[in-house]
Amino acid sequence: MTLKFRKVQRKVLSGDDKDKVKTYAMARSSNYCDMDKLCELISSRSAMSSADVKAILDSLNWAMSLELRSGSIVQVGEFGSFRLSIRSKGAETADAFNASLIKKARVIFLPGTSLRWMSEIVKFEEDEDTKPKKEENPDDDRPVIE
Repeated sequence: MTLKFRKVQRKVLSGDDKDKVKTYAMARSSNYCDMDKLCELISSRSAMSSADVKAILDSLNWAMSLELRSGSIVQVGEFGSFRLSIRSKGAETADAFNASLIKKARVIFLPGTSLRWMSEIVKFEEDEDTKPKKEENPDDDRPVIE
């Protein structure tokens, strides 16, 4: 199975090539895996029912939220670890800084060994929908019927 990508053009914002436009790859998602499908996939590899898996994942979400809010890094075995990071506005001095300058917290995920290994072996393929269509006769301005 391959990960499809499309080409996008973006302006370079820094470095020697600043303000040049370059072409980059952007991953294309082909499907969406919701909680029900994920639970079915997991239950098909275990003795648990889909409802049991969902209950465990709901409890994992609750426990992780509790631990993250208390400042813990949550290590979930080989899956990876989660921690909170915060963004804030700057203050001129340390005395002028207070919690009201904190914009928001966000969850940072660091994948474990198996997910990092998967990202190294994935194969890539350009998405056919984004490739330019070949014209049979460039002088003919009629649309091509496929």
